[in-house]
Amino acid sequence: MDSASLRAKIVRFGPFEFEIRSGTLRKAGKPLQLQPQPAKILALLVARCGDVVTREELQHEIWGHGTFVDFEHNLNFSVRQIRAVLRDNAKNPRFIETLPRRGYRFISNVSEVAADQTIESLAVLPLENLSNDPEQDYFADGMTDELITELAKISNLRVISRTSIQCYKKVRKSLRQIARRLNVDAVVEGTVLRSGNRVRITAQLIDARREAHLWAEGYERDIGDVLRLQAELAQAIAHQIHVKLTNDERSRLQPGRQVDPVAYECYLRGRYFWNKRTEENLIRAHDYFNQAIGHDPNYALAHAGLADTYFYRGYVFGRMEPRDAMPHAKVAVSRALELDPSLGEAHVSLAILQFLYDWDWNAAHSTFQNALHLSPNYATGYHAYSAFLACTGHLEQSICEAQRALLLDPLSIPIHNILGEMYMFNQDWDRAIAQFEKAIEMDPNVWIPHENLGIIFEQLGDYKKSVDQYLIARCAAGADTDSMTQLRAAYAASGLPGFLQKQVEIDLSNWNGWHVGAFRIASLYARLGQGERAIDWIRRIFDARSGCMVWTKLYPWFTNLQDHPAFREMTRQVGLPD
Repeated sequence: MDSASLRAKIVRFGPFEFEIRSGTLRKAGKPLQLQPQPAKILALLVARCGDVVTREELQHEIWGHGTFVDFEHNLNFSVRQIRAVLRDNAKNPRFIETLPRRGYRFISNVSEVAADQTIESLAVLPLENLSNDPEQDYFADGMTDELITELAKISNLRVISRTSIQCYKKVRKSLRQIARRLNVDAVVEGTVLRSGNRVRITAQLIDARREAHLWAEGYERDIGDVLRLQAELAQAIAHQIHVKLTNDERSRLQPGRQVDPVAYECYLRGRYFWNKRTEENLIRAHDYFNQAIGHDPNYALAHAGLADTYFYRGYVFGRMEPRDAMPHAKVAVSRALELDPSLGEAHVSLAILQFLYDWDWNAAHSTFQNALHLSPNYATGYHAYSAFLACTGHLEQSICEAQRALLLDPLSIPIHNILGEMYMFNQDWDRAIAQFEKAIEMDPNVWIPHENLGIIFEQLGDYKKSVDQYLIARCAAGADTDSMTQLRAAYAASGLPGFLQKQVEIDLSNWNGWHVGAFRIASLYARLGQGERAIDWIRRIFDARSGCMVWTKLYPWFTNLQDHPAFREMTRQVGLPD
């Protein structure tokens, strides 16, 4: 082999691997420190393995003709450094033989490593906050999220979503472990330091399969230029991994507009609280997004954040009525798209509103398609699209989209759960059970997978297992001790019907007008065979224009209502398939 043919190759000798292009030397996967000139000398010796490389050739190849540096001193120093790193002995060499007054010869066997350099997937690990101020964590989290969003615009690259990388915040694990868990080829890790209105980001790209450093860079900007910084960083990473970009993607990865520094800070705080998904935190997020818009009315991301907050407050995470929340969400998302039509996440938000509130199935389908074209790595988009397809009667395709979402967000409990639900609705019981058990293994205190296991066991006629799971779900959801005691006693006395009857009594006594509670009560009455009462409560969620209406044809206990005129009329108006 010759040196020209080695530029993009990796070779192995003894316990070492040497990457010619980067000059990276590794032992057992761990990089070893080797300065640039010694690395070049080693590359030349390895390429001419078995041949004498004269001192004159080394001078010409490494230093060039006409150099005035102390060549002899530099050469001797470089060879000593190589030997020190390789633990080689000049008197009894295993790798580099010295031929006095002539040159050097590489004497170990050298083999080429069949290395697949293609990087098709990566994870951006949480950027480390260097400010020594925990109050600035939101800023580092926000910068991480925005870098993920930029990279997620690339269709030929699978980028892991924020949910799955957050568990690695301030956690020390080997990159190989992380990459294996997330099923990625490479990771980006780095730091954020904010000082006044200046922000500095350092980032490095690492091939996690070999723990090889491929690239590193530092950027410093005013906060107002942070959107441009993120776009530059994403472009640099795309260039380093040689990913193929479409013309549309190149356009969307161009440096962004300037943003008011205070508006940007408010936006990051808004997303920080929005990600917590509780009524209290959604209200705080709402206030911060409004503040961001107040400082910069043309800030599209802030309008998109406000839209998402209204949606969640009106769906299941907050306590706003859908008829109050969703129109505000539509205004905000329309403004976001007016300001930035390429904002894929905002298109997903619009599609979800068309699906769960407008019940405009054709518009939702078209918008989902456009959104996922613009944001091909947005796991939330595939999650929502999977639900849409299930509700429109395309269960097999909905399973595929949920599986795709899981590839992008492999540690997301909601996505594990939605995939389990798709299997459950398709009566693929074994896969559904396995999927819910995976979600429970990740966090046993989340109630929804336990509830879904209860549904499956109920359908299979194993009422003991069913009630056991329902009780675990109630406890995880915060049921008080008295309610739990009543439910256990009711099951002991009257089996599953007694349990369901007691549950509906408890829910009725606690109901405060919330549409999600009405859906649950309707479900309980349907399972008890009390069709008219079930219809009365379905009418309440229909009148509230609740997103829960889209699920009424999927849950098995509503099957007995299919021929009821009122049920048929309501589901017809929602647009659900017959």
